[in-house]
Amino acid sequence: MDLEIKKESGFEYIDEGEGEVLLLLHGLFGALSNWQGVVSYFQRNYRVVIPLMPLYEMPLPQASVPGLVEFVEEFVTHKNLTNLTLLGNSLGGHVALEYTLKNPELVQRVVLTGSSGLFEDSMGGSFPKRGNYEFVKERVGYTFYDPAVATKELVDEVFDITNSNQKVLRIISIAKSAQRNNLGKDLGKIQAPTLLIWGLNDTITPPVVAHEFNKLIQNSELHFIDHCCHAPMMEHPDAFNSILERFLIKTAAYDS
Repeated sequence: MDLEIKKESGFEYIDEGEGEVLLLLHGLFGALSNWQGVVSYFQRNYRVVIPLMPLYEMPLPQASVPGLVEFVEEFVTHKNLTNLTLLGNSLGGHVALEYTLKNPELVQRVVLTGSSGLFEDSMGGSFPKRGNYEFVKERVGYTFYDPAVATKELVDEVFDITNSNQKVLRIISIAKSAQRNNLGKDLGKIQAPTLLIWGLNDTITPPVVAHEFNKLIQNSELHFIDHCCHAPMMEHPDAFNSILERFLIKTAAYDS
């Protein structure tokens, strides 16, 4: 399916289906298309909304995790969204956690996959080198168990980003903010039912990170997917959707 991107009041977003709101947040090198399998499956019974995060356009002083949380707050207010199930991958998970800590009354559930916020080995420990396509291809492939998942289209997208001074400055600023912004001491405050779906072979936020999230977030459950790295919803969409659907049904009682 082709995702229709809507534009309204300076926001770009996807809004498909009706029902409870699943608000999906992508990561630093992520895109709306990362969630395509989730959208196509869940739009039958849920309203799936994905804002395009202004990672490369936001003013440099605001290019940070708090700046992105503020963006999500503005988007949620603009769309008048409530009773959110927040899903975040990588940096998107970090933003989802910060948003939940600031706005607990709006969040019914939290779903994290490969989330930063405690630890991450960003891009395999080294930032993509400008102008070196093969290096970028290798680093993008590093985020998947099967490097073939890193399509040419995806590699081209990251390559273009790394060759823009303005975009790179913002990425570095956001990445540094994420590393400074450790949530370990605050995760115990989260009351919403939380689902952790993790790649058993994640090299960026390794399984030990998932166990730490599981320990620190009181009402959380952890599921691993084998032969899977940092983006389970892309690498194993069927398994991801099955785990997520069971969690949504099981926790529906919390929505009342």
